[in-house]
Amino acid sequence: MTSVSTGGMVASSTGGTVTASGRGPFAPSRRGPFASSRRGVFAAPEASRANALHAGAWWLWALGLAVAASRTTNPLLLGLLVGVAGYVVAARRTDAPWARSYGAFVKLGLFVVALRVVFSLLLGSPIPGEHELFTLPEVPLPDWAQGVRIGGRVTAEQLVFALYDGAKLATLLICVGAANALANPARLLKSLPGALYEAGVAVVVAMTFAPNMVADVVRLRTARRLRGRPTGGVRAVLQIGLPVLEGALERSIAVAASMDARGYGRTARVPASVRRTTNVLTLGGLLGVAAGSYGLLAAEGAVYGLPLLGAGLLAAMAGLRLGGRRTVRTRYRPDHWGARAWLVAGSGAAVAVLMIWANAYAPEALHPGVVPLEAPELPLWPALSVLVGLVPAFVAPKPKEIV
Repeated sequence: MTSVSTGGMVASSTGGTVTASGRGPFAPSRRGPFASSRRGVFAAPEASRANALHAGAWWLWALGLAVAASRTTNPLLLGLLVGVAGYVVAARRTDAPWARSYGAFVKLGLFVVALRVVFSLLLGSPIPGEHELFTLPEVPLPDWAQGVRIGGRVTAEQLVFALYDGAKLATLLICVGAANALANPARLLKSLPGALYEAGVAVVVAMTFAPNMVADVVRLRTARRLRGRPTGGVRAVLQIGLPVLEGALERSIAVAASMDARGYGRTARVPASVRRTTNVLTLGGLLGVAAGSYGLLAAEGAVYGLPLLGAGLLAAMAGLRLGGRRTVRTRYRPDHWGARAWLVAGSGAAVAVLMIWANAYAPEALHPGVVPLEAPELPLWPALSVLVGLVPAFVAPKPKEIV
């Protein structure tokens, strides 16, 4: 038996076996025998092709947050919803082109808030107010335009109402941007029913245009900055816009050639009765979904909105299943809806349901008063219900870039 000491490490060889200092060849791990199994059960796995989260789960989660945002004008709750969406995006997005568009949606939301305030200043508001801030020059209008005002008196209540209204719309846009940044458009297209495949291709192409355009603009601005050229101003915008337009045209030609090579648009023959039944079920189901969604988004339509939405979804799914017979297509490695997808989608649905319920028992907390002006307060239980939307940040598979 020989022993060699090197920098605090003792290697001993006995019959060809080499072990580290203080630990034999069969020494247990310092983390314990069950540490790896516990970590495997409770920790989110690394994302791969086999365990990738279903794209539809991200959209259902984001739509749940959007429904919750539509039920309140409290800026504190809206800011909490934006924070939840932003945290999940930061924790689970990849470096793909569509994942970089979240910042553009945030900027669009801020622009919507500013635009809503400007319209309130210029066109007035039906909200009465006692705290006058300033008076703009008023443009005289003819008699047939009564009820419309350009300029005039501006009050604090008017501006606060415009800020609340714009913040709600901005939060809706940011929630949609979160889904756009997290869900892979190609995988979402692959999961669509056969009857919606052609329409889904058009929607996915339209959805991927904005992220790719944002990526092109960022790339061109970086190239100009490295060359010592200005990136702001009208001239720079014009010089950046031409290459972006050229890249969009080249991308559209490549997409059209790829779609034609894959047999896009070819359909199979089905009986006329099946086509008529499909049309009736699909159209009726979509009308039910639209009416139910309006009921959920409206202030007092949650009672009839949910049954209409459920009936419409069932009819639409039956019609889409029948309509899928006309589409000649196959799926390569279809995405599976697993337990983690249920958790992600269920967290968004839970946020929406809890916020609708909170709107029923505490409407004053979700809609702070404007006349008279009141400082908004953060209600405890609605805030805790919004935090349920953080579930995807802990259960969804981690992208390889942030592991």
